[in-house]
Amino acid sequence: MKKLVILASLASAVMFTATAGNTPKATATTEVANPAKGRVYNAVVEKSEIKWNGKKVTGEHYGAISLKSGNLTVDKNKVTGGKFVIDMNSITVEDIKDAEYNGKLVGHLKNDDFFGVDKFPTATFEIKSLAPIAKAAAGKPNYKVNGLLTIKGITKPVQFPATITVKDGVATAKADVTVNRAQYDVKYGSETFFGSLGDKAIMDDFTVSFNVTAKQ
Repeated sequence: MKKLVILASLASAVMFTATAGNTPKATATTEVANPAKGRVYNAVVEKSEIKWNGKKVTGEHYGAISLKSGNLTVDKNKVTGGKFVIDMNSITVEDIKDAEYNGKLVGHLKNDDFFGVDKFPTATFEIKSLAPIAKAAAGKPNYKVNGLLTIKGITKPVQFPATITVKDGVATAKADVTVNRAQYDVKYGSETFFGSLGDKAIMDDFTVSFNVTAKQ
C-alpha cells in the first residue's frame, strides 16, 4: 500500500523560518501504522504546487519548490494515506527581483547552512493517519492529518488541518503547514542554536503551503 508525502519549501521554502526554544538535534522517529487501504492515485506534478515562506526580524522571503513525485491512497472516495517526495534542488525565491541577489539567496538555501541539497536532494512527507473534522464548512479544512516529515535525513511527526476532496477520479489536498527548522538541524540565523542574534535572527518556524492534485 502506498502513503503520502509532502513536502515540504518543504521544506524548501522555509528555509528561512524557525521557532526558538525547540530541541536542535532531532533523531529519526518511527511510527507503526496499518497500511492504508484503497486505490492509488498518482500525483499530477505539473498541476501541483508547493510554496514556502520564511520570516526574519527584518522582513521575510518566499518562493516555491517542486513536487518530484507522490501519491494518495483512496478508499470509497476518502483519502486513507499517501506519500510525497519534494525536489530540494528546485527551490526558488520569488520576492527578490535582482538576479544576482536572488541567485545568492537560492545558493545559500541550498548549501549546508540551510538544506544541504547536495547531500539531501529530497524531502518527504508520509501520511500516517487522517481524522475528519466535524462540521467543517465547505472549502475549509475538513481533515486533521498526522504524518512524518523528513528533511536533511531527520524524521519528525507533524500534524495539520487540510482540505481534502475526492471526486470523479481526482483527489486534491490543500494545507498550510508550519515547520520548525531547528528540529531538522537547519541552523543558520537560529536563536535556538546561537542565542540572541538581534536583527540578524531568522525565525525557526517557516510555512509550507501545498496544493496537490492526484488522479487514478
